[in-house]
Amino acid sequence: MSTENEGTAVPPAPSAPPVPVDSPAASAQEAAAPYGSAPTPPAAPPAGAAQAPSAQPHSAGPYAYGSRQGSAPDAAWPPPPPAGPAHGAGGDGSGGWGASYQPPASPPRRGRGGLIAALLIAALVAGGLGGGLGYTLAKDGDDSGSTTVSASDTGGSVKRDDGTVAAVAAKALPSTVTIQAEGAGGEGGTGTGFVFDKQGHIVTNNHVVAEAVDGGRLTATFPDGKRYDAEVVGHAQGYDVAVIKLKNAPSDLKPLPLGDSDKVAVGDSTIAIGAPFGLSDTVTTGIISAKNRPVASSDGSAGSKASYMSALQTDASINPGNSGGPLLDARGNVIGINSAIQSASNGLGGTGQAGSIGLGFAIPINQAKYVAQQLIKTGKPVYAKIGASVSLEETAGGAQISDQGAGGSEAVEPGGPADDAGLKPGDVITKLDDRVIDSGPTLIGEIWTHQPGDEVTVTYERGGKQHTVELTLGSRVGDN
Repeated sequence: MSTENEGTAVPPAPSAPPVPVDSPAASAQEAAAPYGSAPTPPAAPPAGAAQAPSAQPHSAGPYAYGSRQGSAPDAAWPPPPPAGPAHGAGGDGSGGWGASYQPPASPPRRGRGGLIAALLIAALVAGGLGGGLGYTLAKDGDDSGSTTVSASDTGGSVKRDDGTVAAVAAKALPSTVTIQAEGAGGEGGTGTGFVFDKQGHIVTNNHVVAEAVDGGRLTATFPDGKRYDAEVVGHAQGYDVAVIKLKNAPSDLKPLPLGDSDKVAVGDSTIAIGAPFGLSDTVTTGIISAKNRPVASSDGSAGSKASYMSALQTDASINPGNSGGPLLDARGNVIGINSAIQSASNGLGGTGQAGSIGLGFAIPINQAKYVAQQLIKTGKPVYAKIGASVSLEETAGGAQISDQGAGGSEAVEPGGPADDAGLKPGDVITKLDDRVIDSGPTLIGEIWTHQPGDEVTVTYERGGKQHTVELTLGSRVGDN
């Protein structure tokens, strides 16, 4: 799957092999947007009018970066309530709820008609009296006239058992932060991160902090309101992972426990924490909808390169501002980093800020953990590679090795893993181990779930015949 941000095509993939040479064609059915663009709150609707939601992709390709919120919500949001008086508000006596009863001006006539009128008046008076008594009894707490039942415990004293959403949120929230990133020119946005270790390292998305990398400013705010300045330790655009470090970090930091994303099953419960549209410390729930979902996303800016992942798909509500936040399992273990969403506006003519439609994508934590450790250790990402450039066209037939590499280089790197395995330009790779490969972006995402030195089995087609070969993945350091 490729992604689309603000309607722009997916930028070229990172340069190191496999090096994409063609821009992928955005899929109309699976367009996701990055989480990074600034929302524009809708104007307040007329009094009493229903407000229709608007949407817009966050990232390049069908998928957009789903987590960074571009700016603080407008002060005019949410829209004001209807102009009419609220229930129970005083009226002008001309009618409506609460208007006083006005008896007929002329005296009632005798006879049956008069009796009926008298009965009606009596019924109204009795009804009013009963209502008044009921209110008075309830107000005075007279149990003899009330049928309500009081709860034995208030919300503050209810025990939340381990494994409940409330219990997981209570433990995880103190270890999440809302990140404010500001570039040298004043531009910036909001995202999320979580405590990775006791030394003050915070893991988030690259696109959350990208604007603050060169001469910008970063702050991280905990749910208790404590705010810390931070600095970028390292960032990996291809993986869309970054690590920042708190300055003067507190000594009582509690890192979130990391789970095993390889053992996650479709249908498992998920809990997402983030700052959607600037609403910090928001908790949403869902399930794992799919695994190994090929996703390519970008912020759509000039010169931006795509990020590739074999993602965990979740229907937990994720919106701009959730990016970089943890995706937790039912035990509170981090199984992924929320990174991208698919927007309904992609290809559907939408022009507003993208929002959740139940299609969110997270970087598996097993991959993110490896990347974060490399960034903390050296400040630079390390990518696995096969040493071949592949086409990024989504043909669904596999990943075809290009005739020529990026910048006029050879498509198959001399002496690289693919060359040693006998792969040639024009070969179409259809499987990597047991994963079906349907396009170049899918191959890149799958390769990057591995580490340099891993041995993999490559299935490819040449001249209408299928072949299988073993190769050892090489490595590339840095995004350039």
